Amino acid sequence: MPISLHEISIGVMLPKLRMLATLLDKAAAHADADTLVEARLAPDMYPLSGQIQRVSDAAKFGAARLAGLTPPPFEDNEATLAELKERLAKTVAYLESVGPDQVDGREEETITLTLRDRKVDFTGRNYALNMVLPNFYFHVVTAYDILRHKGVEVGKRDYLALAG
Repeated sequence: MPISLHEISIGVMLPKLRMLATLLDKAAAHADADTLVEARLAPDMYPLSGQIQRVSDAAKFGAARLAGLTPPPFEDNEATLAELKERLAKTVAYLESVGPDQVDGREEETITLTLRDRKVDFTGRNYALNMVLPNFYFHVVTAYDILRHKGVEVGKRDYLALAG
C-alpha cells in the first residue's frame, strides 16, 4: 500500500511535537529554566519561544491547508516553558482532529501561498514535502539546538524519541 499524504505530514509531525514537549520538561528541570524561553542561537533568530510557536504554526497551518480547513488562531503570547508546552498540546490536539479522510486524496489539489510579495502554487504533495516538513523540522531542530546550547541535558536519543 502506498504511503498517504496524511502519514507523510500529520503522521510525521505528531511524534516530533510530543518529543518537543518532553524536551521542555527536561528544560524545566534545568538550573536556568527561567532564561530559556528567550534564549536564542543568534541575534537575528527567534528565541526558544518563537521557535516553538513557529513549529506549532508550521504544523497547524500545514495540516489545515492540506485538509482545506481554517486553522485555529493562537496568539503567540507564550512567555513560560509551561505555556509553550500548552501550545504544543493544543497543536497536537488540532492535528489529531484532522483525519486521513480529510487529507488523503488531496495530493494534487492546488495550495497557493503568498510569500512576501508573490504567490506560489504547490500541489498538496509538494506543499507537504517541500514547504511544511522542511519548515517544521528547521524550527524543531533549532529549538533542540537552543536547549542543547544552553546546557539542557538532551541528546540525539531524545530528539529521536528513543530515550527512556
